[in-house]
Amino acid sequence: MSSVVIVGASHAAAEAISTLKKRGYDGDIILVGDEPYLPYQRPPLSKKYFNDEVTVDQLYIKGPASYDAAGVKQMLGRTVESIDRNGKQLMLDGGEPLAYDKLIIATGTRARILPVEGGDLAEVKYLRTKNDVDQIKAAVVKGSKLLIVGAGYIGLEVAASAVKRGVEVVVLEAMDRVLQRVTSPVVSEFYQQVHQQEGVDIRLETALSKFEKVEVNGTSTTRAVLADGETIGFDCAIVGIGVIPNVELVQDAGLECENGIVVDEFCRTGDPDIYAVGDCSNHPSFIYGKRLRLESVPNAMGQAKTAASSICGQDIAYDEVPWFWSDQYDVKLQTAGLCQDYDQIVLRGDPDKRKFAVFYLRDKKLIAVDAINSPAEFMVSKKLVVAHATPDPEKLADSAVPMKAFL
Repeated sequence: MSSVVIVGASHAAAEAISTLKKRGYDGDIILVGDEPYLPYQRPPLSKKYFNDEVTVDQLYIKGPASYDAAGVKQMLGRTVESIDRNGKQLMLDGGEPLAYDKLIIATGTRARILPVEGGDLAEVKYLRTKNDVDQIKAAVVKGSKLLIVGAGYIGLEVAASAVKRGVEVVVLEAMDRVLQRVTSPVVSEFYQQVHQQEGVDIRLETALSKFEKVEVNGTSTTRAVLADGETIGFDCAIVGIGVIPNVELVQDAGLECENGIVVDEFCRTGDPDIYAVGDCSNHPSFIYGKRLRLESVPNAMGQAKTAASSICGQDIAYDEVPWFWSDQYDVKLQTAGLCQDYDQIVLRGDPDKRKFAVFYLRDKKLIAVDAINSPAEFMVSKKLVVAHATPDPEKLADSAVPMKAFL
């Protein structure tokens, strides 16, 4: 009997398993994950799970019974040491071999480590897994002081969640605005104002020199030392300065990796029996005419469907519009497309009312939108990006013109 082995118990893994069964795959399915948990949702970790608004059971994408019913062999809390492509087998921790006919790599990413003195102190943490959040929640209690290094989406989402817990929050950002890598100055300014209104202390263009533990009046204190010599005391620090794709397993097996595992439009690597999906993969985008590596749940799920379908003999090229979301306070951001290399911005709505959209155009074509509490602008823009539409900027800026008029 044939077998599909999935490495990485992730969103992509859960979707791949579901698609394999829907497409009629009747071979063995084996799931290998380095955490002791079945695939669970990652986005709530910095939001609802952080604030105890969802339970551990509610994090799971599917319950244990569904995997048992599908006949999935679960090898959790295990790591894969190497891939033997010629022998078509994996070597697990402890030296145990595991054969495969088809292999799906869904290993995701890991946190980028901040290379400063004191970075290994127990109070300095990274947020990637359920266990990470469990440790952070124990330290971040009402009245405590939280230091966040990095004003990206994770950093700002944690800041919003911590404020709800009655925590004093300071955010350090080396660049001159928040979310600088992913959005425009208009949206950056909006989020900075929102957080400051909620009491978050945001320090821009601020460099961190080191973390240290000192004795102050007989009490042990942990603090950050900034480049200008200022010190900031904290009970817990969370570092969020980006991620690194987990490609080493595939790279060591001799397959091409460049900002992720290089795959074709069917999520196949250079080895036709090995697929890579999700945050660790680098795929061709026909919409944007270039290769992309995306950190996005929808992308992971879409690629998983493509890989599983291909394994079942149903090649369906993956080429979806990237989309993302972020929940902070009463603000829901929905982004469609990539706002890279835009030459025109169109604002629709009123940032002061926390309801607006920013459209990004290049050569008159709509390439992306950031929609804040504006679901219609998000949904319609996804279709317009695919169509390479050239909407009239004046009408696009006019909230009185319904979005459906652009379809």
